[in-house]
Amino acid sequence: SDPAFIAFMQGASWIGGGTPRWIIVILLCGLVWHWCGPRCAVALGGASLLSNLASSLMKLGFGRARPDLIDHLDHQTSYSYPSGHATSAATVYLLLAWLAPPRSRPYAWTLAATMIILNGFSRIMLGVHWASDIAGGTMLGTAFALLGAWWVAKHRAAA
Repeated sequence: SDPAFIAFMQGASWIGGGTPRWIIVILLCGLVWHWCGPRCAVALGGASLLSNLASSLMKLGFGRARPDLIDHLDHQTSYSYPSGHATSAATVYLLLAWLAPPRSRPYAWTLAATMIILNGFSRIMLGVHWASDIAGGTMLGTAFALLGAWWVAKHRAAA
């Protein structure tokens, strides 16, 4: 396949995992703090941490092997289901879009859709996930984004 395309997919995957993911989450927590205060930042950071923990525990519970159809173009040692990258992307970017100021929401929702689709597609293209891993991770991440949104809304109503 095209080396430039593979490099692009590897880059898209790289920003969604490990240290880069947490740097992005920390920076976005700062942005969200600026937008709507510490409670929103705690919701984003907390939902990110909890979704990562849930994904990791579910991987151990399911114990699903990674695809072996092609050589993996990204080194992975954990199980496959659910995708931690997809879980994180859905949690972070959906909650970010929900927390965004009204004037920024169209851009934030576009960013969310782009990042979730790009991240999931890259994981499949790199041969490290089945489509069902991505779907499961996206659903899990969506649940944690909704939990974070509910927590913020609950505390806004009480204030």
